[in-house]
Amino acid sequence: MILSGQEILKHIGKEIKIIPFDEKRINPNSYNLSLADELLVYDNEVLDMKKNNRAHRIFIPENGLLLEPNRLYLGRTNEYTSTDGYVPMLEGRSSTGRLGLFIHVTAGFGDVGFRGYWTLEIFCVQPIRIYPNVEICQIYYHDIHGEYTPYESGKYQNNVGIQPSLLYKDFERSVEF
Repeated sequence: MILSGQEILKHIGKEIKIIPFDEKRINPNSYNLSLADELLVYDNEVLDMKKNNRAHRIFIPENGLLLEPNRLYLGRTNEYTSTDGYVPMLEGRSSTGRLGLFIHVTAGFGDVGFRGYWTLEIFCVQPIRIYPNVEICQIYYHDIHGEYTPYESGKYQNNVGIQPSLLYKDFERSVEF
């Protein structure tokens, strides 16, 4: 079951933390998160799952940044979130989707116990100007039934910035077995 906006409010500061939090961003069943002023872009056109792919930072000025189609940009939320007892989910807002701007296309399913900033997978179908601090996506919460082990020591836990893919670490770990 998805928590309503009023239910999210009841759990803010307890099982659900969003820092900074602004009550005006509560929706009927979600909360709007905003885009930080930086992006990460991979340096190579061809990426390799088994490698730590190099990337560089781009800052989004107040007057906006023009994104190119068919290029992956990694952004992050301004908000730090932590969740205990609920499964956090992230989706782009319909207003951004209607502009052909896709946010968090494949990895919107969070783990119960996740703590950190959300890295956003940003892709556009045509050139679009984006701005820092825009409410770009929304977080919502599912309750969880049954026993579970919270996400505590995963490779993305307690991050402080944009996280490129760390999939290569899975290959390193499989060599150890």
